[in-house]
Amino acid sequence: MNLSGEDQKLLGELCGQQGVITDKVLKLLETVYEYEFKDRRTGIYDALRVILKSKPSQEQERSP
Repeated sequence: MNLSGEDQKLLGELCGQQGVITDKVLKLLETVYEYEFKDRRTGIYDALRVILKSKPSQEQERSP
């Protein structure tokens, strides 16, 4: 999934305002995108759950 520079900046600002890690949101969006055109979306909730439960790396925690 490719976001324009403007979209990435906006996402970063919104995540910062809400105290959410931008990389985690991007991973969630990429996962949903991967499952979007599949006939059956078996496993999507498990994949999203894994991302949500994952602990951020120290580098991600420092990102704005």
